[in-house]
Amino acid sequence: MKVVFRADASLQMGSGHLMRCVTLADALKQKGAECHFLCREHPGHLIEVVRGKGHAVHALPCVPNSPIDSDGPAHAAWLGTTQEQDAQACLPILQALQPDWLIVDHYALDIRWERHLRPFCQRLMVIDDLADRAHQCDLLLDQNLGRQATDYAGLVSKECAVLVGPQYALLRPEFAALREYSLERRRQPKLRSLLITMGGVDQPNATGKVLAALKRSALPDDIRLDVVMGAKAPWLEEVKGISRDMPWPTEVLVNVTDMAQRMADCDLAIGAAGSTSWERCCMGVPALMAVLAENQAAIGCALQRAGAAILIGAPDEPGFEERCLVALSELLQIDGRLCAMSQATASITNGAGCAEITERLLNYGYNDSV
Repeated sequence: MKVVFRADASLQMGSGHLMRCVTLADALKQKGAECHFLCREHPGHLIEVVRGKGHAVHALPCVPNSPIDSDGPAHAAWLGTTQEQDAQACLPILQALQPDWLIVDHYALDIRWERHLRPFCQRLMVIDDLADRAHQCDLLLDQNLGRQATDYAGLVSKECAVLVGPQYALLRPEFAALREYSLERRRQPKLRSLLITMGGVDQPNATGKVLAALKRSALPDDIRLDVVMGAKAPWLEEVKGISRDMPWPTEVLVNVTDMAQRMADCDLAIGAAGSTSWERCCMGVPALMAVLAENQAAIGCALQRAGAAILIGAPDEPGFEERCLVALSELLQIDGRLCAMSQATASITNGAGCAEITERLLNYGYNDSV
């Protein structure tokens, strides 16, 4: 099987879309599939990371001041060009590859782009979180909590298979492998290890603001803080400077390869309400969640309603640090709160979604069903 992914990473959109596609590509590759990526060279692209995983990357040049679709999706600017121009750049690559699946994970692309390229693949899959635009696809995946298949009524054809919910979250296999260990150590939780992870980019410097808030908190004297950031995070050096002045041992880790283990070993996470939320859920990690992008607000609210996390809002909103302090104080003062949150978050996903999606993609080609 040959699979082509169209996904980007950038300082503007972050790395989550591309990295969940890489997770799926890794699983498909293990089953013998040949995976290719079409990625635009935006500032903050992660093309070298994808190639390091053994996947072919066809780089699309980033042209400054290119026009964008004025009547396009809400996130049209993320594409860096018009959908038609992007499709024309992808067309000769798809003509040459003739993939079994074209998988699209991009808020700036919709049915107009898909119509251009649908004739040059056997099947087309869309990964989405927004349910805000029409698609022409055979399979649509929205892994978010609270999402209903009916949210896509009128946006996809009746023949399109729609898979929704965190049970389909695209997590790397090490999360499921460490789930039992992680849940076992939370049966009698103590706050001794705090993990701060705001995604690979963290454009608004939520990490720095969280550390500033923690400086004024009543954390246990023997706690340890681990801060995870991407190598291209614009505030990386500033955060490293802040970490050296923290009252507790604080380590800034860049481009970690053992996130599952670090989550399993932490007692509480402070992180973005993006796709890494499902990693925390798989591991049963209680969390304070920041909203770093508009699409993360719904995820954060759904997880808070489920009792799985405490939402502390956007870092550029007034009172962000105070909300962080209040939420942390609540966790420290209410007996059993950490344990209850852990149980709630662990019930949301078991980490088997990527394996299930992989099997569905592989089987679809043989028996035309999902």
